[in-house]
Amino acid sequence: MDAVQSAPPGTALYVHLPFCAAKCTYCDFFSLPAAGQDLDGVLEALLAEARMRAPQQPRTVFLGGGTPSLYPAPAIARWLDALDDLIGWRESATEVTAECNPESLDAHKAEALLEAGIQRLSIGFQTLDPKRLELFGRVHTPAMSFAAFQNARSAGCERLSVDLIYAAPDQSDEDWRRELETVLLLAPDHLSAYNLTIEPGTAFARWHARGDVQSLEEEVELAQFHSARDLCRQAGLHAYEISNYARPGQECRHNIGYWQNAQYVGIGPSAVSKVGNRRFGNPRSIEPWKRPVLRGESAAEWGEELDGPARLGETWWLGLRLGVGLSAVEARERARWSPLDGEPDRAEATAEELLGQGLLERDGERFRLSERGLPLADGVGRRFLAP
Repeated sequence: MDAVQSAPPGTALYVHLPFCAAKCTYCDFFSLPAAGQDLDGVLEALLAEARMRAPQQPRTVFLGGGTPSLYPAPAIARWLDALDDLIGWRESATEVTAECNPESLDAHKAEALLEAGIQRLSIGFQTLDPKRLELFGRVHTPAMSFAAFQNARSAGCERLSVDLIYAAPDQSDEDWRRELETVLLLAPDHLSAYNLTIEPGTAFARWHARGDVQSLEEEVELAQFHSARDLCRQAGLHAYEISNYARPGQECRHNIGYWQNAQYVGIGPSAVSKVGNRRFGNPRSIEPWKRPVLRGESAAEWGEELDGPARLGETWWLGLRLGVGLSAVEARERARWSPLDGEPDRAEATAEELLGQGLLERDGERFRLSERGLPLADGVGRRFLAP
C-alpha cells in the first residue's frame, strides 16, 4: 500500500513485542510462544521501523504484546537506549509502561526495567485460582504473582498495575470478591478488571463451540461487574473507565489517549496506527512485517480513512467508556468534524435519545453512562457507529 503518513511530535507510541512463554487460551492478540523464535531479530526490526515511523518526543510510550518482560533485561535496556537515540523519548515521555507476566518479573528484571526508564509496570495476574490459571493457559502460579508484585515494589516502582479476569466458567460472585479483595490488599496503584470474552479463533472459542466450557450466567457476570466497582471504590481506586480503576493521578495516560480518540503510532507485527484521519495496520505475522521494514519500507498491509460522521461516531463510542464522559463540542473537536450549515449533529441527537432512555446521564454539557447504562456500555456505544 502507499507510504504511511508521518505522525507529529508528541504522538503516543505503542511497541508490540509478540512473544510469550505460552499462548493463553483466551487471547486473540497476535502473540507466539517464544521457544525457537528470533527474539533479537524482532528487536532489530522494531528499531528499523521506529527509524522510519516512530514520532519524535512521544508523550507516552507503551511496551505491550506479548510479554515484553520475557526479554532479557540487557536486551531491553539496549533497545530502549537505541530508541531514545532515535526519538528522544526519555526527555519527553510523561508515562512509559511495560506489560509483564509474573514468571518473567524477578527482582533483577524489575530493577533493570526501571533503570532503563520504564516508569509504570502492568502485571498480568489474571486470576489467583490455580485451576483457572491452568484453564487460561497461564504458566505462573499465584505465589509467582505475589512475588512479581513485591519485586516491582522493592525495585521502587511507584506506578504499579494488576490485570485480572472475571466471569470465568463456574466462577461465583463470592469467588471473584474473595480474589479481588486479596489483590486489593496489595494496594496496587491501578487495576484492570476484564470480563472473559470468547474471541473467535481462540482455544476458548473452540472449547465453547464443542460445549466443553460454558459461558457464565449473565446475572452472575453482572454481579461481578458491580462487585469490582464496589470493592475498588472502597479501596480508594476510582472507576475512570469501564474496566479500569486507579488511585488519583495513577490513571493510564497512554490508554486514555485511545479512549479520547487521539493519534497514536504502533510499531511491530499487528500494530495499528492512527495518524490524522487515517488508520492503518501491520501484518499479524513476523516475516511479512519484518521483511519490508528491514528494507526501509512500510509494512502496513491495510489502511482506511474515515469520513467525518464515522470519526464522530467512534469518538462517542470510545469517549463514553471514560467515567468523565464527553460533551458534544469535545466530540466534534476530537473527531475534527464540524457539521455543514443546517446539517444536524446526529451523534448528539443519539446522545439525547439515550439520555431519554436512561442509559446516559448529563452533568452540564457532558454526557456519561448512567448506572443503568454502565453494564450495557458496548451496546450503547454501538448506537453511535455508522451502519
